[in-house]
Amino acid sequence: MTIRSSTAVAIFISVLIGWLDAGIASAQDQPIKRTELLRTDISGVEAREAVVFTAELVPGGVATKHTHPGDEIVYVLEGLWIVEREGKEAITLKPGELIKLPAGLAHLAKNGSDKEITKALVFLVSEKGKPLATPVP
Repeated sequence: MTIRSSTAVAIFISVLIGWLDAGIASAQDQPIKRTELLRTDISGVEAREAVVFTAELVPGGVATKHTHPGDEIVYVLEGLWIVEREGKEAITLKPGELIKLPAGLAHLAKNGSDKEITKALVFLVSEKGKPLATPVP
């Protein structure tokens, strides 16, 4: 291998490592991870569907202010889940506790710990085909 080709390989490898590191960092920069478990029609109601998903907040993470296209029921599985609803006092939920948030209510969620992931099981009854959440500017 010549000096020129080994230099090219070294540059390629360092660029590839930088690209992979950037991808990992951007995934870690996301404070909330939503994993859809089920999306199904509701019998007798054509324009609505039920969606079940898990939501995880990284330690110290804050899911920026957002709304949901339907009523949301949040059941905390792990950690402390803090909900700040527009115009109301914040609520801290522990494992086994839950809250119902009406459709369109602007709110944010926070992880109450800077050391552990917070996880919730979420039930959403919403308009068909809508995203799980919409950011509020």
